[in-house]
Amino acid sequence: MKALRRWRHKSEDKDTDAPTATPYPASSSALDTPDPASGAAQADSSKLGRLQFSLGYDPADMTLTLKVIRATDLAIKDITGSSDPYVKILLLPDKKTKLTTSIKRRNLNPWWNETFAFEGYPFDKLQNRTLLLQVLDYDRLSRDDPIGEVRLPLCEVDFSKTQAFCRTLQPCKGHVGSLGEVLLSLKYQPKDGILSVGVIKAWDLKAMDINGLSDPYVKIWLMHNGRRVEKKKTVVREKTLNPVYEQTIRFSVPLDRIRQTSVAVSVVDFDRLGRNERIGQVVLGNRSGQAEVRHWTEMFAQSRNDVTRWHALKDFG
Repeated sequence: MKALRRWRHKSEDKDTDAPTATPYPASSSALDTPDPASGAAQADSSKLGRLQFSLGYDPADMTLTLKVIRATDLAIKDITGSSDPYVKILLLPDKKTKLTTSIKRRNLNPWWNETFAFEGYPFDKLQNRTLLLQVLDYDRLSRDDPIGEVRLPLCEVDFSKTQAFCRTLQPCKGHVGSLGEVLLSLKYQPKDGILSVGVIKAWDLKAMDINGLSDPYVKIWLMHNGRRVEKKKTVVREKTLNPVYEQTIRFSVPLDRIRQTSVAVSVVDFDRLGRNERIGQVVLGNRSGQAEVRHWTEMFAQSRNDVTRWHALKDFG
């Protein structure tokens, strides 16, 4: 007899700031275990935050229970210096049923303590499912910004007891198109008139070659009043969709010209025999998209520091 697949959502936390249930202890070994798919260096460079949750399974009721507990050190997505995070939940490959937690306003360390029950899942069916938890920043006026995600194949979970997890968030795959994302830093030194653009790495780039990979490099145009002024490039990283560059590109921009300046960052697939193919771009300046303008504005507010943010690549318009 085919199992009836249903879900039930019950919220245990009506407070927007503090938990109503006792949180899992910080000393728990399960919570202290880092995500095996990400090294310490990757966690430090992405700075997207961490997500704490637990999973349990009742074989008699064939019910998977997920408790979304809290997130810590989430990335800033709003110009106010905070974010309005919530968690979207899917059991892949099923994308029709999407559950969400409540939204926590202006909170980079939100508590949810919300429980979700997925009923009618035989154990063998769970073994073919992947739990996807996406942390998003709610935006009332535009598309919600991705903060990061956790993907956990359920075949890797020991369901003999309830397990607690604390995982480092990774860039959201396939969000805002399928071109990929790039991690950039900005710094402007007004006394020296130096604009520094740090190209740190890219993630989940679109495959451009027949082998399912790309040979990406990053090209940066310095723009003044929308006109190209100077071009610089990174090295080429061969056969990868997740290149790491760790390169800083510097431009001379006098203080009286910086307000009319922008930088066009393009990720390009290098081709030895044919024409190089453009993968996607992001334009940083005071007349770009919301996330780009926010990053550009933060650069001026923190002129002594490198301001690092993830950006989704966009089509060339």
